[in-house]
Amino acid sequence: MNLRTPVTADDLAAVRQWFDTLSRHCRDVDYEGARPIFADDMIAFGTFTDFMHGRELAEQKQWRNVWGTIREFRYDLSKIEAIVSADRLTAVGMGVWQSYGFHPNGDRFDRPGRTTTVMGRKAVGDPFVATHTHMSLFRGTPDRSYGNFAKSEVV
Repeated sequence: MNLRTPVTADDLAAVRQWFDTLSRHCRDVDYEGARPIFADDMIAFGTFTDFMHGRELAEQKQWRNVWGTIREFRYDLSKIEAIVSADRLTAVGMGVWQSYGFHPNGDRFDRPGRTTTVMGRKAVGDPFVATHTHMSLFRGTPDRSYGNFAKSEVV
């Protein structure tokens, strides 16, 4: 049984835009700028806290424990996958990311992972906003990075 309907080019572009926007804010260590792409009442899974209810908690418990410790976070936007509801107001976006983490001695390591995001919007054509995120590192990747990059140091 097949349940998915074809994803329109516009909807796939909107999902890819969400991932690109997240990448940019993460690279810039820009928590405030990232807030609008996440629903206030989102639910997330994270490395440091199971079920995080609300964007504020996700920012405090996850984003602030990761973004300033890694570098060059990015998705290959050409490989983003999406499932979009028939009414085009809900989407699930999936992507693989690459970044660099840092060991306690400062040595850099590859830090790949994957993201599944549930997104919603009030009207077709509006940008998607994340209502749920689940980000996980690939097996064997250290779960902690020890870089220390303040927003003002990020280029």
